[in-house]
Amino acid sequence: MFSLNERLRADTRPVTDLGLCRVLLMNNRLWPWLILVPMRESAVEIHRLDEEDQATLMREIAQASRVVERLYSPDKMNVGALGNMVPQLHVHVIGRTRGDPAWPGPVWGSGHAEPYEAAEADALVERLAEAFRTTP
Repeated sequence: MFSLNERLRADTRPVTDLGLCRVLLMNNRLWPWLILVPMRESAVEIHRLDEEDQATLMREIAQASRVVERLYSPDKMNVGALGNMVPQLHVHVIGRTRGDPAWPGPVWGSGHAEPYEAAEADALVERLAEAFRTTP
């Protein structure tokens, strides 16, 4: 039975479910920031997933990256699985642009955060969900 970590639930909005991952929108409007969470109970490390799930995860990371590129045209894609604060396996997919508030450093610990307004988040979730339906 899959359940989402409480911190991830508090900091994100659900977008869609893919074959393996639940796609979440990070509640920080400063960056196009998605989080992919493999829907496998007790998953904490990529290398501990079975080979099929590892391959699926990589395909879904690539799909999420294409969605962000298509919608935002970032200068660079940042993809990372840290897990230092939230042990549940999750992968960040973040579009970065030169001149963004943390450029060229990491977004983590930058001190920059600006939550979405509710209507803005609702509209973006719909836009992202549609992009996932139409982006291989």
